Amino acid sequence: MSKSESQKLLYLDPFSGIAGDMLVGALLDLGLNLEFLEAELKKLKLDGYTLFSGPVLRGAIASTKFDVLINGQTEAQHGHAHCGCDHDHAHSHDHEHEHGHSHEHEHHHDHSHDHDHKHDHGHHDHGHGHHHHHQHGHDHNHEHRHAHDHRHFGDIKKMIETSGLSAGVKARSLRAFELLAEAEGRMHGQAPEQVAFHEVGAVDSIVDFVGACIGLEALGITEVLCGPIALGGEGGGYVDCAHGKLPVPAFATLELMKGLPVRPCAVNKELTTPTGAALLKALVTDFGPLPPMRIEKIGYGAGTRNDPNIPVPNVLRAVLGTLDAKASGDDAESDTIVEIQANVDDAAPEVLGYLSEKLLAAGALDVFFTPVQMKKSRPGTLVTVLADAAHFDALAEALFRETPTFGLRYEHKQRRKLARETVTVETPWGTVRVKLGRWRGAFMSAHPEYEDCKALAEQKGVPLRQVIDAARAAAPNA
Repeated sequence: MSKSESQKLLYLDPFSGIAGDMLVGALLDLGLNLEFLEAELKKLKLDGYTLFSGPVLRGAIASTKFDVLINGQTEAQHGHAHCGCDHDHAHSHDHEHEHGHSHEHEHHHDHSHDHDHKHDHGHHDHGHGHHHHHQHGHDHNHEHRHAHDHRHFGDIKKMIETSGLSAGVKARSLRAFELLAEAEGRMHGQAPEQVAFHEVGAVDSIVDFVGACIGLEALGITEVLCGPIALGGEGGGYVDCAHGKLPVPAFATLELMKGLPVRPCAVNKELTTPTGAALLKALVTDFGPLPPMRIEKIGYGAGTRNDPNIPVPNVLRAVLGTLDAKASGDDAESDTIVEIQANVDDAAPEVLGYLSEKLLAAGALDVFFTPVQMKKSRPGTLVTVLADAAHFDALAEALFRETPTFGLRYEHKQRRKLARETVTVETPWGTVRVKLGRWRGAFMSAHPEYEDCKALAEQKGVPLRQVIDAARAAAPNA
């Protein structure tokens, strides 16, 4: 019999929003080694950048600032971002690195759909006498080079897939980039593969996406949870652009926030960027309050903004620990799920059966049908789907594709669950995994894994229920 180990958990608290550099900074603050991160990122065969990490103050909070310097400058100094108006580093801010210098920046955003964004925040000041600068054989005429150089999502996908990174890092980072490309594509009427990222913004986003996934794996984190997200833009915040004003939050950010919980924050500046939102949607399995856990360490990742007039410090708080049954005090677990419902009155039973299969394949935790009476006394079916919030978009699309419904309803709900562990037991025909449930330390339920029992029943020619009964009887406390 084997017992599952305590789960290494990261809980993110984006009370002041999130950007890609803030997440990587928080992981560095938790113990991720910068030299290890640099070595792993070299597996991408990506040139023209170097990394910087150092301690800063955001308000009164000591935190770690992470920067991607491209030919000696951050993306904010270059002023380039990709076509989703991702201002990850494009705020009016001071760069307060450990050596105490500051920069005021003028931002020009050259996007793939041929318009320029301009933020008038001043001029570069590099009078501190030293630069972080790696050439890597690049043409340093940025005004000429960056006017033409773009990376399409398809090219970035190929770069990550063919790299020497681990399978887990590849899968997580590709999912984040895919979500961002889908959001950009919906905004501009393009297929994800056609979405183009400006060269500088692309390098910065690649490092943030892949670097965050490298950090999670290096720290042994198996699950990421998150609290409600502050977006910014309250009170009518805008970004001034050459072709008018764009509201905050950015369009791509709101696309990515579908199905995710947000929180008020009295700041009219951008707090959550598209890159930050894509990372949350790709990495987080559940959203809700701080779960029962044994806290080991707390890290703070600094954003670029350090404005004393803003009431909240520009940091991302990250809590590292283990999800341990004993930490809850009553041996139970809680989380937040999204419940999606749709009324259907003209779908054949076969269509509903097929719908259930599609929803489960798209990430639903459970799907069930309830007979209801609809308007004009028509009999109908209430379709209810339970799922992690990260799967909301895929499930909503499946409902619209596979049923004639014109709308759906959804809300976030808290769950209280038995504390669970999976053990392996021996039966006369072979091994079977069994899920055990406990409440306040007392055994409540044993549930043999259906697929294991089915495989043994077919291999040994015995009734399925006989294998299930034997597995349940062999389980501890059963």
